[in-house]
Amino acid sequence: MTRELILLRHAHAESAKAGGDDATRPLSARGITEAEDAGAWLREHHALPARVLCSPAQRARQTLERALGEVGAMLEPRIYDATAGGLIALIDEHVDVGRLLLVGHNPGFETVVALLTTGQSGDFRGMPPGGIAWIELAGAAEPGAGRLKAFWAP
Repeated sequence: MTRELILLRHAHAESAKAGGDDATRPLSARGITEAEDAGAWLREHHALPARVLCSPAQRARQTLERALGEVGAMLEPRIYDATAGGLIALIDEHVDVGRLLLVGHNPGFETVVALLTTGQSGDFRGMPPGGIAWIELAGAAEPGAGRLKAFWAP
């Protein structure tokens, strides 16, 4: 069974404040535009998800809201500060979904894209803020098992 995974990295956020909580940083004005553009790209390419998992961080939730509006996303705390291995395990928990969208953070997202599509992580730096990676998977999310169907960056 072929399934699709879409990773949407949160758009640009306000800079961290001294002593502030990283999880509560909101999108910047630039980030709002990036998120809206990401949503337009997803709609234009008929890439709307069947299920959405979103990091609980404010900037990730705002990215999703600006991109797709109210889509009934599940907040998934494991996405925040996740390793590639943790993200792959999470992806495989949703093997029943034809198209899964994750909204979250680097470095986990860029490492997962590299691992799934090339089998290696190396120094891959390919998920800018607001970036989208659309991957086809034929089975389990394993290194090298995916094909990059599309990539977009603001």
